[in-house]
Amino acid sequence: MGDFIKHECGIVLLRLLKPLEYYLSHHGSVFYGLDKLYLLMEKQHNRGQDGAGIGCLKLDMPPGSRYMARLRSNSPNPIKDIFDRINDRLESINEKSSSRLKDANWLKTHLDFVSELYIGHLRYGTYGMNTIESCHPVLRENNWMSKNLMIAGNFNLTNVDELFYSLVNLGQHPNETTDTITILEKFGHFLDDENEELYRKYKDQGYSKKQISPLIAKNINIKRVLRNSSKHWDGGYVITGMIGHGDSFVMRDPSGIRPAYYYHDNEVVVATSERPVIQTAFNVPADSIKEIKPGHALIIKKNGFFEECPFSKARAKKSCSFERIYFSRGTDTEIYRERKTLGKQLVPAVLNIINHDLENTIFSYIPNTASVAFNGMIEGLTDFCDKVKSDRILELKNNFSNEKLNRILSLKPRIEQIAVKDVKLRTFITEDKKREDLVAHVYDVTYGVVRKGKDTLVVIDDSIVRGTTLKRSILKILSRLSPKKIVIVSSAPQIRYPDCYGIDMTKISDFIAFKAAIELLKENQMPGIISEVYNLCKKQENLPKEKVINHVKKIYKPFTVKQISDKIAEMLKPAEMEAQLEIVFQSIENLHASCPNNTGDWYFTGDYPTPGGNKLLNRSYINFIEGKNQRSYWTKYVPG
Repeated sequence: MGDFIKHECGIVLLRLLKPLEYYLSHHGSVFYGLDKLYLLMEKQHNRGQDGAGIGCLKLDMPPGSRYMARLRSNSPNPIKDIFDRINDRLESINEKSSSRLKDANWLKTHLDFVSELYIGHLRYGTYGMNTIESCHPVLRENNWMSKNLMIAGNFNLTNVDELFYSLVNLGQHPNETTDTITILEKFGHFLDDENEELYRKYKDQGYSKKQISPLIAKNINIKRVLRNSSKHWDGGYVITGMIGHGDSFVMRDPSGIRPAYYYHDNEVVVATSERPVIQTAFNVPADSIKEIKPGHALIIKKNGFFEECPFSKARAKKSCSFERIYFSRGTDTEIYRERKTLGKQLVPAVLNIINHDLENTIFSYIPNTASVAFNGMIEGLTDFCDKVKSDRILELKNNFSNEKLNRILSLKPRIEQIAVKDVKLRTFITEDKKREDLVAHVYDVTYGVVRKGKDTLVVIDDSIVRGTTLKRSILKILSRLSPKKIVIVSSAPQIRYPDCYGIDMTKISDFIAFKAAIELLKENQMPGIISEVYNLCKKQENLPKEKVINHVKKIYKPFTVKQISDKIAEMLKPAEMEAQLEIVFQSIENLHASCPNNTGDWYFTGDYPTPGGNKLLNRSYINFIEGKNQRSYWTKYVPG
């Protein structure tokens, strides 16, 4: 609840399949591609507000002409900043000669971002690094067109150190160890290999150097480059890129952890991180948009031919369920339905905890992203009320009166807007220490709707991660209304394990569920389990990721979900709060029933889809025991 979970990132690939003059004659503007790029990025603003960047590639430019360009921003409103800078240039052209804005050839030659191929990126700074250098796209330049490479992505690799040393063993000398640079250089290495192999082939066939360049561009095997580059990657990723001669791609990890969708018609091929943005930008139905399959890449050749093909052996699909619960826009037809179902699934547990007393219970939600799950919960409660009313009417038989009937028909859930987000504050600030001060001023409450000491207040949220905002802000605010009881309902299960695939949840010591389990172990004279797990983790600290086992599950094993939930409520209840406090979490079974096609649940179950997940969990637990308050993205790797 307001716990500032951050997630990276959002991507766009947009390829215009017609000459620029076509878009002028059919859509009235040479800037059709730019307009769509802006809309596709703005509609994914939820995925990244720490930075943004765009890249473009112009096809068939003569030698000596600039054909690749990028623009990045880490300003407070990076998308606006980028497109304002482009628009300023257009305004300058318009003032000098407005007719130029209708001249596609002149604009393509003289203006950087008038082109046929675009990539866009929205960034959440997982590591707190919001420098311009941390923004995508990233670029690898070369005088050979087919060796130029620009990429942007939504990814996090768990074995970057291992991959770094593999580059060193290839003879390279990378100047950074980040996964972005590692991925770029991996691509670059195998792209160079592909170029060299084709060069030797055509040279042996007697072609001149000038003749060889277009032959390489035409026949370069992008699928092979992607396969060789990603062979040893461990993590979640969707990466889009373009090569200087005009080929482009979007690739998705073999477990399908990160989301990716694409659409095509006779004018465009477009790929994004979310489906509704394509629907909105191009006014097309959901069933015309395809999901890129795990371990597959959408490859678009310079000539406009495209295909979705495998580059890696797909694993069991473990798409991130947090995308469905929280991150992705709720306007997606499937996500909307799933979030409603998540809320509806909670109804039996909520009814039990309020003893089926709807007359003295008020239902609400915080924050706005929980509104769809709230609607589902209310729908389920309404169904329950209809069943009760039907049964009670049948029980009347001959003892029927308008008064009794009206009393029965009055049964319905009491719904109120309890918390109001009345201040526009940048609640995604990276620094942990600034969070508490900020959130205390974000919400206000509606006075006069809760009967003091009589009503129970049930508030649903997407998830409860750290619980700090609940304890230090939200619960104190809700307590002002003096309810008899406050019930916080999470549409997600208890978050017990770190994420290592892009969500900013890598420190196990942050999670209130983990803290509660540790406290229960101490209270029940079982502290030896804490030491036992530490020793087991230390023994496998330097093992290859494939041999690491999740021993942290032992921390939770002695306790039921309810025991941990009750302990969480005890730990989060402010000292001055007079109302009773209970917390209800979604069950794993109901999560899977609600999101059947997105079963990635490692943050709840500890069942990581890749070996690197266990490796980073191991490091996170060791950090906790050793008092190291640091993220655990990078594992210790000793090169052999």
